Amino acid sequence: MGAAARAARAVCDNRCMNLRRSLPVLLLTGLAGALAAVLVAHMLAQKSVTLQGGTWLPEPRALARFQLTDLQGRSFDNHSLLGHASLVFFGYSNCPDVCPTTLATIQTALRQSPIANLQVLFVTLDPERDTPGALSQYLRALGSTAVGLYGSAAALAPLERSLGALAERREALPGSYRFDHTATLYLLDGQGRMAAVFSPPLSASALSADLHTLAGASIL
Repeated sequence: MGAAARAARAVCDNRCMNLRRSLPVLLLTGLAGALAAVLVAHMLAQKSVTLQGGTWLPEPRALARFQLTDLQGRSFDNHSLLGHASLVFFGYSNCPDVCPTTLATIQTALRQSPIANLQVLFVTLDPERDTPGALSQYLRALGSTAVGLYGSAAALAPLERSLGALAERREALPGSYRFDHTATLYLLDGQGRMAAVFSPPLSASALSADLHTLAGASIL
């Protein structure tokens, strides 16, 4: 083999070696690019979710650690929210209008709920009067399947702050009081994060339609 042929072969060998070395990098780069494209497409698809009666959060908001008690005396905390979506409403049994109306609206919307194992949580702002027995009777009287929860003001505070819920006790006649409170309904995803907010006035038909939209988007 002449000198020119040996030189040409050496150049070819070097180029082949470089190609073999760079091929895994090129493949990994291409794979990463494809995954990034899928992720971006998924995020853009999520951002297109529009609700009739609520606002969906493109980035679900994590909740602070909290611990309440259900009507059977069992602890209810962040771990109790995992594995299924939840609707959360703050109220009290002596509420004259907003609370019973909201619970009735939710119950109507749930008749055609497409979200499996969706639970409704009714968090009382008035544990002084809403004892487990009283709150259980109140929910049964309204035909509500909501899980009643209670706790001290200090125990409620982390959950209220995380969701942006407000409540203020107002003294009325001697020995009587009421609460001015947020009438918002909060939707939590299966990881216990706030995923959507429904502001009053609530409509059973709009809430039902929104639950179908969210179920179709597979984001809960």
